[in-house]
Amino acid sequence: MSQARARHILVPSQSECENLKKQIEGGADFAALAKKHSKCPSGQQGGDLGSFGPGQMVPEFDKVVFSGELGKVHGPVKTQFGYHLIEITSRG
Repeated sequence: MSQARARHILVPSQSECENLKKQIEGGADFAALAKKHSKCPSGQQGGDLGSFGPGQMVPEFDKVVFSGELGKVHGPVKTQFGYHLIEITSRG
């Protein structure tokens, strides 16, 4: 079974999510922004979710993590929790 490792930033609005993505693309540190803005407890670890397998996250999140490009920031991804920026750090 494949495993992935990812980090994310969870915010309540699409516009906030897009704004954070622009900051990251402009050179801002993903982990620092996660600590400051993420509404998920993982924000305190820089958004790191650790390792997980398919089906352990909500479907919209899973789809991105198990098919998206590694090392790229994906999003906004809307789920029942809000809007996510997702960076896949490894998969295998």
